[in-house]
Amino acid sequence: MSFLDALPERYRVILCDVWGVVHDGVTLYPDAADRLLQWRGEGRFVVLITNAPRTADAVAKQLEGLALPSDAWDGIATSGEAGIAALTALGRAVGFLGTETDRTILEGRGVRIAADEDFTDLACSGLDGRRLEVADYRPDLERWAARRVTMHCLNPDRLVIRGGVPEPCAGAIADLYEALGGQVIWYGKPHKAIYEHALKLAGNPPVEAVLAVGDGLQTDILGAARMGFDAVFVTGGISEGRPFPEDFAAKYGLGDWHPVAVVDSLA
Repeated sequence: MSFLDALPERYRVILCDVWGVVHDGVTLYPDAADRLLQWRGEGRFVVLITNAPRTADAVAKQLEGLALPSDAWDGIATSGEAGIAALTALGRAVGFLGTETDRTILEGRGVRIAADEDFTDLACSGLDGRRLEVADYRPDLERWAARRVTMHCLNPDRLVIRGGVPEPCAGAIADLYEALGGQVIWYGKPHKAIYEHALKLAGNPPVEAVLAVGDGLQTDILGAARMGFDAVFVTGGISEGRPFPEDFAAKYGLGDWHPVAVVDSLA
């Protein structure tokens, strides 16, 4: 029997990652929907917490397209929501790096995108769909860093696996930007704001009532540890079956913290 088959009663709120745990960007993982429905049937509050640089509505629409039942979750917390709030609060047009779909979503929520290079802040949601390697963006990043443009990274993920194929994310671009001397403001896991939003959706439960589930060591697991949550590490996503690293806690100064369970999937 898996640890997930009979969770302790104290876990009343599940913060479940999406890409790499529920789906691979193309199809749902086997039994993922059944697991989420099981938890909700047990009276637990399920929040899908994702570093998607989009709105909760946009993520819900994507999940609908993948045939995940809408009653498989109670709420959705995205890094995009946190970033949109900050970008609109700037009160000025910003630069943009990402797909046209993401641009349309941001503009639909009131983010003004600059028509030229006259901007001091830039929203980065990821690759633009044409240039497929992070190195392809270096000339742009060097120019923006020289101008001291602040990058707002709407997706801290560095890599996802889309249908079995690795794909760089906004976090990888932001890493290069910082290496070139650029300033980055990060939204999403492992940063605190997205967790505060997720907990608010769940009625602000005590820390001991929360269980985080995810496959990203730098995002899902590190974020959970820093927030004081118990966590389940899923090896079947971005880690591609690799075990939980023994030096994880020491590397991040987490004392003797470790996940309460390591599983290969939600099955």
